[in-house]
Amino acid sequence: MTEQHSPQFERGTDGPKVIVVGVDGSDSSLRAAAYAGGLARRQHALLAVVYVQPVLAAGAALGAPVGETTDEIAEDLVAQIRDAAERLKGIFEVRWEFHTFRGDPYNGLVKAADELKADAVVVGASEQAGHRIVGSVAVRLVKAGRWPVTVVP
Repeated sequence: MTEQHSPQFERGTDGPKVIVVGVDGSDSSLRAAAYAGGLARRQHALLAVVYVQPVLAAGAALGAPVGETTDEIAEDLVAQIRDAAERLKGIFEVRWEFHTFRGDPYNGLVKAADELKADAVVVGASEQAGHRIVGSVAVRLVKAGRWPVTVVP
């Protein structure tokens, strides 16, 4: 009698099957989404577009409607992605999903990549000067060493 083993998930076996891209509406994140879309198309992979909604306790304490604002950003990003996908329909076909997570961008992207079993993560380069000193989300993802990370300028 032979022992049956359930198939184990193995990252990176025949090219990426899930590519996670972090978007926040910045120019670099939208370039990252375009780059990741090309990768997903060529690899026949699922493009998981992830927006991490920031949790801003200070803004909420001052009466700012933070939840509504970040929901509006998420809706706007989905509309932009749908519009781009419609323009390319029949030329380039890419399977994609949109996911939102709450928290800080680094932990949100780590959670997304883990839950979605990402084979690769794509992010835009930080556009904030302070990140050159303390480290950007991209640098932290690379240092985590859990997935191949592509940083798009």
